[in-house]
Amino acid sequence: MTSRRTPAGAVLLAAGLLVPTACGTEVPGSGTAAAPSPLPSLSPTPDPAARAAAAVARHDELFPEVAAACAGKPTAVPSRPATPDDLPTDPEARKYAENHGYKQQATLTPAAQCRGDAHAARIRAVLGGSDGKGAPRTAQELSALLAGMGYPPKTADVHASSTGDLSFVLSVPESGPCVTGHLTPPVSVQAHAVYVEGGCDEPRGGH
Repeated sequence: MTSRRTPAGAVLLAAGLLVPTACGTEVPGSGTAAAPSPLPSLSPTPDPAARAAAAVARHDELFPEVAAACAGKPTAVPSRPATPDDLPTDPEARKYAENHGYKQQATLTPAAQCRGDAHAARIRAVLGGSDGKGAPRTAQELSALLAGMGYPPKTADVHASSTGDLSFVLSVPESGPCVTGHLTPPVSVQAHAVYVEGGCDEPRGGH
């Protein structure tokens, strides 16, 4: 009796195995080749310093007068000698400092401090100085004023107390730092760094 030889490819297909091809991988029963998997992206991720520099550049386009006032300011925090312990030596004072550690803020570079102070002065002038002659009377008015100055709601939080006192906390668009203002006379608008626990709003509660 004459034996009939079955092609090797047919045996592999019948077993549900894949037959490699030059253009990809053959899909059983389809007669077509699947495209090879794409290679992962090799584009480098920008480092934090580059991202920060790009953010400052965007800020400078939005607020050219602030950029001009702070041009040339150092962008690095000056180092200081390390100390064994910056907490007070008095036990009660030390305990108080530890319990209020959540209020600690990061350190601003001279350039960031300059930007924050310039934005604080800019807002303070529009509010009418320390006596608040031009200050808004409602939260809606304050939000609109800040938005008109380039601080949209996504960057500024406005608060109104039950007694009608108005305040705001904002992050300077693109680059930071934070600016906090209280409109109850005397008006106070101050720049500061983010809190170590995160954000521009002062954390509530201790530990």
